Amino acid sequence: MSHTKPIRKAVIPVAGNGTRFLPATKAMPKEMLPIVDRPVVQYAVDEARQAGIEHIVFVTGRNKQMIEDHFDVNPELMSSLSRAGKSAQLSELIDMLPTAGSVSFTRQQAPLGLGHAVWCAREMVGDEPFALLLPDMVSHGERGCMAGLVELYAETGGNILGVEQCAHEDVSKYGIVGVGDTVKHGFAVTEMVEKPNPDDAPSNLFLNGRYILQPSIFEKLADQPRGAGDEIQLTDAMVALSKSETFHAHPYQGRTFDCGCKHGFLEANVAFALARADMNELIFDSLKSMIASHQRGFGSA
Repeated sequence: MSHTKPIRKAVIPVAGNGTRFLPATKAMPKEMLPIVDRPVVQYAVDEARQAGIEHIVFVTGRNKQMIEDHFDVNPELMSSLSRAGKSAQLSELIDMLPTAGSVSFTRQQAPLGLGHAVWCAREMVGDEPFALLLPDMVSHGERGCMAGLVELYAETGGNILGVEQCAHEDVSKYGIVGVGDTVKHGFAVTEMVEKPNPDDAPSNLFLNGRYILQPSIFEKLADQPRGAGDEIQLTDAMVALSKSETFHAHPYQGRTFDCGCKHGFLEANVAFALARADMNELIFDSLKSMIASHQRGFGSA
C-alpha cells in the first residue's frame, strides 16, 4: 500500500520503577540491567533501528538519567579506550551511539500505566503512525520482531500487533487476539482480550510488546477511563480504536523473553550467551556441570 505513511518514529516507555528487581533497581533503572554485556533497553533500540526506525522517543520518569547517559557520548571513557588500544570496545561504543537529534526524551510525571506513557509521547510523535516497543519484552531470533511488523504494515496499513504463541494454560497471563483472515505473513485481528480464562480465549496468540499504531490512538487515550490497576490501559484504547480502524497481527517466529520478571531475565541471559560464538561452548559446559551438580544434590537428600 504505497499510500501508507512510513514508520519513522518509535516510542519506548522506560518510566517503570522495576520493583520486581529490588534491591538491584534501587539506584539503577531496570532497563539498564544487562543481558550478557548490553543493557535491556539497548536491545529494543537495536531492533527499532533494524526495522528502519529513524527517531526514538523515550518516555522516562524520575531516576532514569542513566538511560540518557547511555545514549550519549562519554569522552573520557572513549579517550581512555583509545589510549589503551582497545579498538574493538571503542568501535562498539561508537556504533551504538545515535546520530545527533535522533533520540528524544519526555517525562511521564505520574505512574498511570502504559496507555498514559504512550499518550505522553503525543507531541513528539505528531500526526504520523509510530512503532511502540516495550523494552522489557526482548526479541530473540534471526531478526527482531519489529521488522516483520513494518513489512506487514507496508501491505495493510492501519495498526499492527506483534503476537506469539504460548501454551494454552498460559493465556490468562497475557493479552490474547482473535484470528481472522490471513493477509500476507499475518492475519486480521478480530478481537483483543486481556488475560482471558483459558476456556474462553479466542486463541493462544499473545501480544508480545511490539506495535505499530496510528496517531488516532492518542485521541482514544486522552479520553480512556482508568482500567485494571486503576491505570490507563493501552489495550482498552486499542479495543476502542478497533471499532473504526483495522488491526492486523504479525506472528513472530523467534522467541520473546519477558525481562520484566526474574526468570525471563535469566532465561534471556542464557539464550543470548548461547547464541554467541565467543561464549556458547563455555556457557553450555557450565550449564551441564551445574545441572549435574544440582541433580546429585537432590539425589543425596
